[in-house]
Amino acid sequence: MLTVSNVDLYYGAAQALRGVSLGAKKGEITCVLGRNGVGKTSLLRAIVGQQPIRAGEIALDGQSLGRQAPYNRARKGIGFVPQGREIFPLLTVRENLQTGFAPLKSADRTIPDHVFELFPVLKDMLGRRGGDLSGGQQQQLAIGRALVTRPQLLVLDEPTEGIQPSIIKDIGRAIRYLKEHSGLAILLVEQYLDFCRELADKVYIMDRGEIVFEGPAEGLDDPAVRRHLTV
Repeated sequence: MLTVSNVDLYYGAAQALRGVSLGAKKGEITCVLGRNGVGKTSLLRAIVGQQPIRAGEIALDGQSLGRQAPYNRARKGIGFVPQGREIFPLLTVRENLQTGFAPLKSADRTIPDHVFELFPVLKDMLGRRGGDLSGGQQQQLAIGRALVTRPQLLVLDEPTEGIQPSIIKDIGRAIRYLKEHSGLAILLVEQYLDFCRELADKVYIMDRGEIVFEGPAEGLDDPAVRRHLTV
């Protein structure tokens, strides 16, 4: 579903990505790991169109995305859950979910039932403002909003950051359910090693803007691999 080929990305004169290549398949969870500042979020920003690339290609379902804007990539099927969640604090939960209607045709502008099946708390809080929710509830709302867009590729940037353990388990179950029942390609950036080990079909590790490991989640137990993750 997603192919990233030899991508270079710069912020001014500073190079953030160096020849990065990876893929994410339908019905699989692909995890990108690495320490802070190694380029993980820059990679996701390139994929969703928030930051232009200098070289290389990003393709969705075999079609190059070129320099398409983020809203066009959303229309093509990329759903994004950003780091920090970025929900609208003064809008209700219902209104936050409805912002996911933007890339959809009028006939499709409904909230899918599986959003509330995965995250029942959202149905109970439809009338509450997003800013009144706990961090874990806001993360569930951010994932639900992305699912409203009917994505083919779901991209999540550190979905466990600042979340209590019980909600992390709920989010893990939801991601696994989506993999098994929706056929989505799921790409997530994480620092929580155990979360990736439990969920991922394939793992990439980044260091200094490059991919330094590619393989199954079982490879994370190799000391030579883990050294790229220790501070």
